[in-house]
Amino acid sequence: MTQLFLPVAINEYAETYTTPETQTLAALNRETNVKVELPVMLSGHLQGGLLKMLSYMIKPRRVLEIGTYTGYSAICLAQGLANDGILHTIDINEELEDMCFRYFCEEGLEKKIVQHFGKAAEIIPTLEGQFDLVFIDADKQNYSLYYDMVLGRVPVGGYILADNVLYDGEVVKPADEQSKNARAIHAFNEKVKSDKRVEHVLLPVRDGIMIIRKTTN
Repeated sequence: MTQLFLPVAINEYAETYTTPETQTLAALNRETNVKVELPVMLSGHLQGGLLKMLSYMIKPRRVLEIGTYTGYSAICLAQGLANDGILHTIDINEELEDMCFRYFCEEGLEKKIVQHFGKAAEIIPTLEGQFDLVFIDADKQNYSLYYDMVLGRVPVGGYILADNVLYDGEVVKPADEQSKNARAIHAFNEKVKSDKRVEHVLLPVRDGIMIIRKTTN
């Protein structure tokens, strides 16, 4: 989903006054749009810039990304890692492994990003330690599951980011007019809203991104 909730001219203005993509990210953006199915899943310039800025602000040592796609968001998040930081990224589609790794290498991040392929719900328990930052951008039906799986692995003061939380605007429709994915995303948003262990803000950037900070165990 990539519904723009800002007028196109405003979105373009925001991109104009956002630090340009690196050459690697621009090339990845182009190749994804030309060669890969569902290029609308790419984070893109404005959201990628936000992810990069948040990562630089947090300076995480360990990041977990659930949903790699072609690696654009992984690169953005990895750019803000602490010097000894590492990012683990999970995706179901092994066919994109080589493309992702090629761009990780071009950006000099091949030693900072570890790729995992398979079902996230099966892979997450195999990863050791805590994560300072988690980015959820995978199958919408399982957002609530992933949230439950990772919140205990995030320290107090750590962050969870969730993409597509406006789901093409469907979340504001009556329940009987929502798709299954939209209902799942709305349920996730309600879950976060009622969770007393976190504070959160929903930003209408691109298809909506939720920033969640863990405040207590």
